[in-house]
Amino acid sequence: MARTPLTKPSRRPAPAEKRVRYSDDLIWGIHPVLALLTRHPHRITELILQRDRRGEGWQRLFAAAKEAQVRYTLVDRLVITGAPDGEPVHQGVVARGSVVDMVSFAELLAILSDGAGQTPPPRILACDSIQDPRNLGALIRSAYAAGIDHILIPRERSAPLGGTAAKASAGALAHVTISRVVNLRDALDSLKKIGFWIYGATAQPQAASIYEMDLTGPICLVIGSEEKGIRPLVQRQCDALIAIPMAGEIDSLNSSVAGAVIMFEMYRQAVAAAK
Repeated sequence: MARTPLTKPSRRPAPAEKRVRYSDDLIWGIHPVLALLTRHPHRITELILQRDRRGEGWQRLFAAAKEAQVRYTLVDRLVITGAPDGEPVHQGVVARGSVVDMVSFAELLAILSDGAGQTPPPRILACDSIQDPRNLGALIRSAYAAGIDHILIPRERSAPLGGTAAKASAGALAHVTISRVVNLRDALDSLKKIGFWIYGATAQPQAASIYEMDLTGPICLVIGSEEKGIRPLVQRQCDALIAIPMAGEIDSLNSSVAGAVIMFEMYRQAVAAAK
């Protein structure tokens, strides 16, 4: 009697399961996708939603998709494969598209020039060599919450502005103007020529306390990487180096945490000056 050969169980997903391959144009999570749907629906090329989700956030997602006339696919189960740090927490929503529309540096200068003389003055966050997308996203989230609408990042030595950064920004990427520049040092020099003060955040002992500095003018705040800080050539373009006084023995903070503290001190001073 012939034996039935053993067969391996199929590894193919069930028909109701949707597997999405991780890529830089993938965006996930309720807040990042909702922000993109609300402000820039034309950037979305694909929208996939898991059926079993409920809540206010989901109602807003469906309403935003309907209003923007963005078609979506409903699936029973959603899986993101190939992500470098394991499967992201997607909350049952995934979209493909462009997270941000970059503007050229010339366009950014024009925007800033148009805003000259406004109250409060325009502010910029320059991220020098921030290579962790979570830190970059968190910095942009804090910047937007602190009233900073313009972000400057170098073309090289910077984390991608993909789904991980979008998730960490909690939707803030859709609300800010971002410009990539070839040479950050030259960009800072151009900003100085139109009246900006360049302040570099550092833990160096000679840096001035943020609580002793006037942070109310048109300012570009430069935040460097956690490992090396601001690069020397970029630091030389800074009008002043500023630091956060700390009581403990730890001599530095995570770059996104330090940036948040400084940006909210800038916001506090701006609010006080406006009264």
